Amino acid sequence: GFHLSGTVTEPATATEPEMTYKVAISFDRCKITSVTCGCGNKDIFYCAHVVALSLYRIRKPDQVKLRLPISETLFQMNRDQLQKFVQYLITAHHTEVLPTAQKLADEILSSNSEINQVHGAPDPTAGASIDDENCWHLDEEQVREQVKLFLSQGGYYGSGKQLNSMFAKVREMLRMRDSNGARMLTLITEQFMADPRLSLWRQQGTGITEKCRQLWDELGALWVCVVLNPHCKLEEKSCWLRQLRKWGEMDVCPLEDGNYGNELPNITNALTQSSGHSQDSLARPRRTVFTRAIEGCDLHWQDSHLQRIISSDFYVSHSYQREGESLLFNSQGQPLWLEHVPTACARVDALRSHGYPREALRLTVAIINTLRLQQQRQLEIYKHQKKELLQRGATTITNLEGWVGHPLNPIGCLFLTLTEACRLEEENCLEISDAGDSKPPVYQHVPVVTSSQDSGESYLSLALEVALMGMGQQRVMPEGLYAQDKVCRNEEQIIARLQDLELDAVLVQTLRKQCILLLEGGPFSGLGEVIHRESVPMHTFAKYLFSALLPHDADLAYKLALRAMRLPVLETTAPSGDVTHPHHLVSVVPSRYPRWFTLGHLESQQCELASTMLTAAKGDMLRLRTVLEAIQKNIHSSSLIFKLAQDAFKIATPADSNSDTTLLNVALELGLQVMRMTLSTLNWRRREMVRWLVTCATEVGVRALVSILQSWYSLFTPTEATSIVAATVMSHNTILRLSLDYPQREELASCARTLALQCAMKDPQNCALSALTLCEKDHIAFETAYQIVIDAASTGMTYTQLFTIARYMEHRGYPLRAFKLASLAMTHLNLAYNQDTHPAINDVLWACALSHSLGKNELAAIIPLVVKSVHCATVLSDILRRCTMTAPGLAGIPGRRNSGKLMSTDKAPLRQLLDATISAYINTTHSRLTHISPRHYGEFIEFLSKARETFLLAQDGHIQFAQFIDNLKQIYKGKKKLMLLVRERFG
Repeated sequence: GFHLSGTVTEPATATEPEMTYKVAISFDRCKITSVTCGCGNKDIFYCAHVVALSLYRIRKPDQVKLRLPISETLFQMNRDQLQKFVQYLITAHHTEVLPTAQKLADEILSSNSEINQVHGAPDPTAGASIDDENCWHLDEEQVREQVKLFLSQGGYYGSGKQLNSMFAKVREMLRMRDSNGARMLTLITEQFMADPRLSLWRQQGTGITEKCRQLWDELGALWVCVVLNPHCKLEEKSCWLRQLRKWGEMDVCPLEDGNYGNELPNITNALTQSSGHSQDSLARPRRTVFTRAIEGCDLHWQDSHLQRIISSDFYVSHSYQREGESLLFNSQGQPLWLEHVPTACARVDALRSHGYPREALRLTVAIINTLRLQQQRQLEIYKHQKKELLQRGATTITNLEGWVGHPLNPIGCLFLTLTEACRLEEENCLEISDAGDSKPPVYQHVPVVTSSQDSGESYLSLALEVALMGMGQQRVMPEGLYAQDKVCRNEEQIIARLQDLELDAVLVQTLRKQCILLLEGGPFSGLGEVIHRESVPMHTFAKYLFSALLPHDADLAYKLALRAMRLPVLETTAPSGDVTHPHHLVSVVPSRYPRWFTLGHLESQQCELASTMLTAAKGDMLRLRTVLEAIQKNIHSSSLIFKLAQDAFKIATPADSNSDTTLLNVALELGLQVMRMTLSTLNWRRREMVRWLVTCATEVGVRALVSILQSWYSLFTPTEATSIVAATVMSHNTILRLSLDYPQREELASCARTLALQCAMKDPQNCALSALTLCEKDHIAFETAYQIVIDAASTGMTYTQLFTIARYMEHRGYPLRAFKLASLAMTHLNLAYNQDTHPAINDVLWACALSHSLGKNELAAIIPLVVKSVHCATVLSDILRRCTMTAPGLAGIPGRRNSGKLMSTDKAPLRQLLDATISAYINTTHSRLTHISPRHYGEFIEFLSKARETFLLAQDGHIQFAQFIDNLKQIYKGKKKLMLLVRERFG
């Protein structure tokens, strides 16, 4: 039959009642060609009811009645039976069918109607004719709607995941050789091209968002897969080519290297390497995400050598090929495939994706044999050039097209093809663990099928080998943020897959062999002795290799990781042998660095590699030394070295066991290097770094502390040395932590005092107080520190610093020294008439109170300084009031007699202060009146009342004040309202 119909019952649930749906399915030549279901489901996949009916038909074919097409049954009826059949049919469905039945009856009875021009009548239950197109049912409208919806969500709400699962669906269709795969991809692409954000990003010159960019990449890669279908018809291919060209010519079409900006295109060889390929950056054509698929349309599968490779495991040549001919076989007689590597890998991907896994494997093996041969030849070439290259210390040889991060992901593709052949499928492999992550795959060795049965190679060891070859390829960093980011991302993906492999003896042997080849590989290997200055760094890769090799061959692991520590792009000068790419440099800013947008990430990877080595070398002094030297030579960022120092410290001091002294010393040495690096440059983490260093030195022991105190000037600023370093070293906690005996405590204290005096000499403003504090317990040192302060007071110190030290002196019980310093501070101060909230006012009041408490002489000495420095009337009157409230000399300095009498404002020294205060009030009044607004009148009257209180302290004060008021009325008679208020209050 060609038509299946049935009713599907969906059982009731807690919230929904039982539902019954009518389902109809048409099929043709083993494909479902159309479906309808009463549930009205709108999705690109079939609803559960359609699937249920199909499965029921597949599993219980004998339960489904098989009938002739309805046209055959009708043919067997006579006139009366036909009449009866039609009337019963109309009665059963009269509401739906009657209008249609009436219309058809009218048309059949009209002789010239369209229906009568055609012979026969349609039959939905009969099959299509042999020439008709037959393909699986795909609801095109639904595909468009869904893609449009997911794109409009811009990668949020899991829409990126949904689009990726649609791509996976396309791959699944290709693998089942379902012709709808390309149809569905076309529909998806049309919606992608219609995404309104494209023109917006293009206008703004911004790159496409990261999530979106990855989707476009997958789209481009899928098209390469589609056009490389080994069994597609020529007309299909030319139809795809037209479409791809049309999309590629649209100006919103995203570019291959991810930029809309005016950056130059990516350095990349075209899919097919033409001999006259010019590397001139400006001559490079615009490459869109579809360019590789367009180029892929030129490739075919007709080559007889290629056909033989993919169709047999036993295709070998026993006569060795001569050099002159294009190499078709290696010396073992195994076939080679000498195509441009990413292109050859794209073929493998196409074979795999179109459901030809055996063929994909055979081509993969031929590609790997070719890569091995190239590796051997490059090694031989390098042996001849080695001496010259090592002398130059640099190389111009490098691959302009890297395989890792390449748009076609060649290495990932070969690795997947090989590992898929080795997967142990568990029964419950579809079950997902509670955490929602699928379990890592389990692999087994599957021997490579060749004519020589005992080659001892497995597809799994080939997978490891090709991943190592690809990752270790020396290549120039591509241009543009996106391409560079992709290199890092692709590398991480490959390493994540490598980590799924359980390394047994066979794989360890492969690993060792390949690592040795990479170390000896000269400029063709990223781990060779000489590399290009702009070579992609190998830190992430080396970290994986180090950890994998360490249990099996520690020497090789360290040799490799130490070699990989370099980052030549950061070395200050490019060696003479280097050829720099002018287009790699920022044109506006002359810089010796190319535009490496991912530099921060790369440096942190370098740091991770170093940290991994430090952890592994714990307790091994010799290894730690070499790692330390590598860090000091190759890492140029202070914050990263600081991170390493902290890492080493953490590993060296586990909470549950004793510290490891070897690693602690490394942490200290790195910390000291950070101190020297950041001493003269500003670094916002500097305080944290200094504190950490003291903690680390404390952990190392008393000798380390003595050492940093003695060489402070090469590590710290004077302020840091006194306020953080020496203060922490001398703290109670440190002494307890180290449980020091008396001589050791004394030695530390003596070093701290020497440091304090040196710092106070160098920077008295900032260190004097700390120096005094540190020297408190040693009389000579304390006196020296005090003398340094006095010497510096007249020139280099501010009144705030001097007042602070003066107060400290009073607190320590040196009131006369405090008075001396306060007097010096006063000479640096100047308070204007309107600065009545100045922060120094408290210091001035304190200094006057101190002088008053010491006695009449000290007060007499400070008042002239106050009069000279303070011009603010309210402050002066406050001082005056305080001095008249109690008798001077109450501090009780031994050997002095005090009369105990209050002081008069008529006699010196208070007379001078009173005059200055009155004069300040007069000046302030005039100043305030020059620009007073009516809303300040009330405040001004209060100010005059305060002034009157001060005037009245003088013998003829009331006369002076009356004259002052008359004077005001005369000068400011224009301010009528204000003068009225003055009269009301003061007469």
